[in-house]
Amino acid sequence: MLKRRRSLAHLMALFGLTVSAVLGSASAQAQAYPSKPIKMIVPFPAGGTTDIVARLVAQRMSESMGQPVVVENKGGAGGAIGADIVAKAAPDGYTLLMHNITFPLSSVAQMLANRSPFNADTDFAGISIAVFVPFVLTAHPSVPAKDLKELANLLRTNKALQYNYGSTGPGSAVHVLGEAYKRDAKISMEHIPFKGAAPLKQELLAGRIQIGGDQLSSSLAEIRAGTLKALATTATTRIAGLPDVPTVRELGFPGLELEGWNGLFAPAKTPKDIIDRLQRETAAAVRHPEVMKRLLELGAEPVGSSPAEQNAMLKNQMDQFRSVIKDMRLE
Repeated sequence: MLKRRRSLAHLMALFGLTVSAVLGSASAQAQAYPSKPIKMIVPFPAGGTTDIVARLVAQRMSESMGQPVVVENKGGAGGAIGADIVAKAAPDGYTLLMHNITFPLSSVAQMLANRSPFNADTDFAGISIAVFVPFVLTAHPSVPAKDLKELANLLRTNKALQYNYGSTGPGSAVHVLGEAYKRDAKISMEHIPFKGAAPLKQELLAGRIQIGGDQLSSSLAEIRAGTLKALATTATTRIAGLPDVPTVRELGFPGLELEGWNGLFAPAKTPKDIIDRLQRETAAAVRHPEVMKRLLELGAEPVGSSPAEQNAMLKNQMDQFRSVIKDMRLE
């Protein structure tokens, strides 16, 4: 019996040494992170709000983490192409996703259509909401309406008008908002999808489409210059930088109220130590005085939330719009 007890004690000691070695190795790996460049995927073309926020954050993270954080633009399919790259990447903290409010909406639309290459509920780990950025619905200056309410009256009374509205892709935030607006206002407009905010704005400025919209940062300069007209903001309150622009709720369209954001994600199963490190780096980046100044100039509010808050935001917005998107049969 004594011999068996000694044997058991010997095995337990060996097991303890093995566990210690494994934990020590994992700890060393976490401490060594990052040991090579990090890719930050932006699922839209360069020039939009998500791209701008990503580059500001990546530059600061590169300086503080001692490794390059390289932004790569992988636009297409309403952000799904870039998101899919991250969903299928190794969960080691070296491939990240900077996305926006389009993420939960387009994910729901694609899952309902049985064509989503990933599951937004399970294939990603939230890191941090980097910034809140209001959405603004805009029009070409030739549109003879000052806000969404006047636009609805114009299109209802003048059936000869055939307006198009542009979005950053099927299932994107502007697509969902556009279809909700058509339903609530009882009007007709043709949806024209683009691969990102930059090409959408280019066509809107040229007058080849009449209505558009995106996060405020993408169009603030043009609104102030008068080359684009702000019809409404989807925020819960008026924007300080555009105090004369009413909210959708003020204009009688509460169903269009939507909180805009940009946030950083990693593949699911990325180790908690790495997620926590990236969260701290993101929060520090958006709160850096130079970065904060630039973000505020763009109409973005620095946040730097926790991973739990990021995950909750994604889930809540997916749940909020799931039934709406299903009813609209968005394609």
